Amino acid sequence: MTAGPESTDLAAVCQAVSSRPRPPRPSPLSTALAFGWRGMLKVKHVPEQLLDVTVTPVMFLLMFTYLFGGAIAESTQAYLQYILPGVLVMSVLFTTVYSGVALNTDLTKGVVDRFRSLPIWRPAPLVGALLGDSVRYVLAGTVIIVLGVILGYRPDAGVPGALAALALVVVFAFGLSWVFTILGLVMRSPQATMNAGFMAIFPITFLSNVFVDPSTLPSVLEAFVNVNPVSHLVTAARGLMNGDPEGDEIALVLGVAVALTLVCAPITARMYRRR
Repeated sequence: MTAGPESTDLAAVCQAVSSRPRPPRPSPLSTALAFGWRGMLKVKHVPEQLLDVTVTPVMFLLMFTYLFGGAIAESTQAYLQYILPGVLVMSVLFTTVYSGVALNTDLTKGVVDRFRSLPIWRPAPLVGALLGDSVRYVLAGTVIIVLGVILGYRPDAGVPGALAALALVVVFAFGLSWVFTILGLVMRSPQATMNAGFMAIFPITFLSNVFVDPSTLPSVLEAFVNVNPVSHLVTAARGLMNGDPEGDEIALVLGVAVALTLVCAPITARMYRRR
C-alpha cells in the first residue's frame, strides 16, 4: 500500500525533529530578563502607561511645594529642600501598586496560562515583571530629581548623593512591590487591585515625615510616623541627598526591603502556581 502525501510529510517532520538535539533550557536569569523586556515592550506599544511615572510625580511636586510651602516653611524654596526627597519616595512607592495590577490583568486575560505551558523557570514571569517595573521606578525618581533641580533644589551631596538616594528608594520599592503582587493574586479584577492598593499605600505615605516634621504632630500620630518604614526611607534619602548619610537608617531600610522580599516572594510564587 502506497503511503499518501500526508503520511510522507509527517514522517519527514518526525525525522527532522528527532535528528536534531533538543535545545538547551533557558536559564532563570535569561527568562526573567525576557519577561522584564516584555514589560518594556508593553510601554512601547502603549506609551500612555508612562503617565503614572511622568505626569503624576510632576503634579505631586508642584502641587505640594507651592500649595503648602508658604504655610509650612514660609518659603517655597525652603520647603522644596525639605519635601523633594519625600516626594521622590512617595512617587516611586505609588508606582509599586501597578505591579499587582499588571499581574492581575495577565491572570484575568489568561496570559498566565500560556506562560505555564512554557519550559521555563516558573517564577520567571513574576521576577521579570518586577525587574521591568524597577525601570519605571528609576524613571519616576529621575523625573522628580530633574524637575526639582529646575525649580531650584540643590542637593548638598550633588549627583552621587542623588543617585544613592534614588537607588535606595528603588531597592525598597522592589521589596514593597512583592506585597502588591500578592494583592494582585487575591483580587478578582485589575480595578479592585488598584483600589485596594491605593487604599493601602495612601496611609503609609501620607502618615509619614514626607511633608512635615513629626515633632509638630499629635503624640499618637507622631509615634506612628516614627515607626513607619516609609519615614525611615525618607530620612535615609534626605541624609544621602544632603551629604549627611545616616548608616542606621540606611541599614534599616535595606533590612525591611530584604525582609519583604524574603517573606512575600515565596508566598507570591506559591499562590501563582495554584492560580
